[in-house]
Amino acid sequence: MAGSPAWSLSRRALLLSGGASALVAAPGLKARTFAHDLTVRSGELTIYVDALSERAFRVRVTPRPGDAVAASEMLAPLARRPAVRKSQAGGKLRLTVAHARCEWDPATATLSFQDGDGRLLLAETPGSRRVVPSDVRGAPTLAVTQGFVSPADERLYGTGCFQDGHLDIRGLPRRLTQVNTQISQPFVLSSKGYGLLWHNEGMAEINRPDRLIALARKAGTGAARAADVTTSTGNARVERRDAEFTGRFTVEQGGAHAFFLDLGRKMSSRHYVEIDGKPATDLANLWLPPTASFLRDLTPGSHEVLIRAGDEDAPTLRFGPVEDRTTWTSPVSDGIDYVVIAGPSAEEVIAGYHALIGPQPMLPLWALGYIHCRERFHSSDEILATAREFRRRRLPCDMMVQDWQYWGKYGWNAMRFDEAHYPDPAGLVRDLHAMNMGLMLSVWSKIGKDTELGKEVAARNFYIPGTEWIDFFNPVAARFYADNQTQRLGALGIDAWWQDATEPENDDLAGRTIYAAAGQTQPGEMRRNVYPLQVSRTVYEAQRAAFPDKRVMILTRSAAPGQQRYGAATWSGDIGNDWETLKRQIPAGLNMAAAGQPWWTVDAGGFFRPGKGQYDDPAYRERFLRWFQFSCFLPMTRVHGYMTDTEFWRYGEEVERVARQFLELRYQLLPYHYALAADASAKGMPLIRPLVFDFADDPAALDQAHSYMFGPALHVAPVLAADAQQWDVYLPRSEGGWYDFWTGVHREGGRTHRVDAPIERIPLHVRAGSILPLGPVGQSTTGLLGGDLDLLVWPGRDGETFLYEDDGISYRYEQGASARIALHWDDARRQLSVGHRDGSFAGMRPRRRITLHAMTGERGTLDPGAGQTIDYSGAPMDIAALNPWGETRAP
Repeated sequence: MAGSPAWSLSRRALLLSGGASALVAAPGLKARTFAHDLTVRSGELTIYVDALSERAFRVRVTPRPGDAVAASEMLAPLARRPAVRKSQAGGKLRLTVAHARCEWDPATATLSFQDGDGRLLLAETPGSRRVVPSDVRGAPTLAVTQGFVSPADERLYGTGCFQDGHLDIRGLPRRLTQVNTQISQPFVLSSKGYGLLWHNEGMAEINRPDRLIALARKAGTGAARAADVTTSTGNARVERRDAEFTGRFTVEQGGAHAFFLDLGRKMSSRHYVEIDGKPATDLANLWLPPTASFLRDLTPGSHEVLIRAGDEDAPTLRFGPVEDRTTWTSPVSDGIDYVVIAGPSAEEVIAGYHALIGPQPMLPLWALGYIHCRERFHSSDEILATAREFRRRRLPCDMMVQDWQYWGKYGWNAMRFDEAHYPDPAGLVRDLHAMNMGLMLSVWSKIGKDTELGKEVAARNFYIPGTEWIDFFNPVAARFYADNQTQRLGALGIDAWWQDATEPENDDLAGRTIYAAAGQTQPGEMRRNVYPLQVSRTVYEAQRAAFPDKRVMILTRSAAPGQQRYGAATWSGDIGNDWETLKRQIPAGLNMAAAGQPWWTVDAGGFFRPGKGQYDDPAYRERFLRWFQFSCFLPMTRVHGYMTDTEFWRYGEEVERVARQFLELRYQLLPYHYALAADASAKGMPLIRPLVFDFADDPAALDQAHSYMFGPALHVAPVLAADAQQWDVYLPRSEGGWYDFWTGVHREGGRTHRVDAPIERIPLHVRAGSILPLGPVGQSTTGLLGGDLDLLVWPGRDGETFLYEDDGISYRYEQGASARIALHWDDARRQLSVGHRDGSFAGMRPRRRITLHAMTGERGTLDPGAGQTIDYSGAPMDIAALNPWGETRAP
């Protein structure tokens, strides 16, 4: 972590033993010693507890007292440690900070955690702590387990982007590895008001079932079929066959049971399990993670299982009853290590997590516009022709994306454009900039060994042995990679970096040897899940140093905690296009948000497409539009497709018309969206979020896996089935109810409504009391903020929000070059207060016209009526709304 500030830790008296520990710093950090807030011995184990903030504690358990504590790469260095009050009552030892408490109970040898009011948030399960010496390929390590009590009414969210379709993961088994379409985050957010970070850089599992079902392979194999797929060496045609496996198992006690399917390979293409002849999980794609999980209610007695998998798969299936606990395990570790963050609200938990992770930079404003991808453009001429066609057809767009293989004759990721097809890359960028568009470029973390650059990498021993992946754990290798990317590509004016396959593809550190320190190596399993963090940090720090006035934007296929510091967004990888896959992306994205990753998106339309017939296929056209509508209410909107020219106009007039409608709406929402982005940067608040963030007291809302909030105002419920003209939408309990975005119809909260959903609409509702800023329609985000503005208010309760603006491209906001305007709606007085404009920046418009529209339930959002207009120049002002009869009501 070169360039990071040094640790600043004060020595404090220990509550129990007087030992201090050495803190071993990452590169650039000096080692210090500090006293733990609590140290206890439990059998052969030593337990350390330290307050990290006014609402967070870190717990470490080791069989080696006095062990050095490695500086965390997930968490930022502490600027200061919080004041801790220590007390003892009833035989229990307590640490208290402003918003949280931690107690040690010697009678049960467990820790528990409360919020600032003393309400129990989380407790360790007695007897669940395990720390066992082990080894990984001859290197000593510790295998660890820790269980936590999980009440029956708890909901758990997080662990990242998984394809199993679950939002609430309480009782669900998951294996946290980094593979294509799966982004593992060892963080959970509880409806009980806490967050937990399992602070381990290797593979982790939650709720691994104990019982193994014996499986037998059925005779015969399925018919062979050819498939075009992507690989780490390019496009490939592969032959695949199906196989079936059967088994029988017995359940002693009825109720909910958890199942964990492991297909025994790096990747697979089918997750299909039947229990007693009924599908329990069913998902197919050309690439799928090797594991899948599901829950099933079972009666006591014997049950049959059928698994359909690939011919080369070697499946195992484990199961067990769902218990009132959440159990974390890691086969490779330095000991148990976890962080608990107290809420009690989800927003407070995420803000507390954000404070521990460290500053998260603003992405460039254009990242909120439309990003156009395809697999792939073949020349500069194709890119420019496509960009000009977007402008001619008045389809808003901010970014063209060049996928892989532009390097042509120079070899894999040679960091050069093949001049035969890209004669002037810098000129290409200039021509796009002249259209207010930019260029994002695919750059991999592997470099072909037969390339000029690869030969130099090999000569310097910068490869992970046995692979073409750069060893980013080696700071010298990382710097070499970054310098070449900056000098060979960054100097061309490239606007953003698509760092693909950063898992590395797929879970490829397992069984490898990586850099540990000068002259030392370590098993890749030690740091199996944090390779993407190393890549993003390397690229971000180099680009920011080389181009200090230009915000860094990285799109990457994988992520680890702490990556939020490095201008990185993720997407869900090489997914399919069917309805089931679309449906599963919603909980996948919401669990990324719950895990503290605010920037996530999808390949709208699916990466693997139906082939050449897709353009004229009515079924796919409909499905594509439903995908695209969903994507327009994600943090980032992009279309992508394998072996596909993805432009809207290729799918016919209706697709182009509806896509234009949603693109224009996304650009109109830019003032709202950019304020959400500022909140993500300042507090870590995700732009999309599961309903637990805003409606934690509504049990029915907590179980909605396929609807969500886009910021505090908009409830989104994507259509997930063919031929739907109406869609059932549960609207959470909320004072004042909800308003249909399209029609203005008022609907009560706390119930399910059947809502009209023709192909040109996604079910969208505005929460009463919301203040929604709408700007003009633009063809790019350039110059779109800061002008005249419509503020739409839906009555029914008081509301507040803010506008945020800066130059959208530089980091000068870090020195205060930004403007923020608070907005408050007084429902009883029907008055909007526009606050003082706090701050300024170069290029800010000094005056603007603001028009208030008090929505009455008779008009849709896009036809709000005349409204009341003021000239705003930065001083606070009140606007009196028109009442439903068109009369002005004085404040």
